Amino acid sequence: MELTEERVIPKLMNPKSGILIEHIARYEFARKFAQGRVLDIACGVGYGTEIVFDDNPAISQFVGIDISEVAIEYAKTHYNYPEAEYYVDDALNENLHKTYGTFDTIISFETIEHFYGDEIFVKNLYNLLNPGGKLIISTPFGRGKNEPCSAPHHVYQYTEAEFLEVLSPFEQITMYHQIDNIIEIPKPEKKYYLMVAVCKK
Repeated sequence: MELTEERVIPKLMNPKSGILIEHIARYEFARKFAQGRVLDIACGVGYGTEIVFDDNPAISQFVGIDISEVAIEYAKTHYNYPEAEYYVDDALNENLHKTYGTFDTIISFETIEHFYGDEIFVKNLYNLLNPGGKLIISTPFGRGKNEPCSAPHHVYQYTEAEFLEVLSPFEQITMYHQIDNIIEIPKPEKKYYLMVAVCKK
């Protein structure tokens, strides 16, 4: 499988890669919250399964969904667990909850900035999540949805206020910020480049 700027494939990357380290840190962060039936939407090649699911008794099933057939085939080959399933589907498909049921935990990393239709996507996440369940979702800091975006694969990037607004259907939102492999409640004196929200339905 080809390695690109927007596709993290740990088996093909230098373990010291900053991009790889920060992506792994997000899944390690999500592992703290993951329980029951877990969905990783836009799961890529499935490496998050190994981090979140492996030897984690709190999880009963792990489902990965990605729009890329190649990525899903890679996931099935390299991250194949008896209780893990992978499917090709579109994050903006409004029938996802009818097809796959509902989940206790949903993970969505670096997804929402890649397409128009963020409100549809968040509605899908809400419908896929069980009452009391948690969504762990991340996106980079940006200048705002109506401002030019320098990242070639992103249609827009959010300010924190905009990100909170699009996540407003959820009952409770706790915002964390990330720099390198550190994910924490933001400190005023520190500069971060990515937001990680933990949302409860």
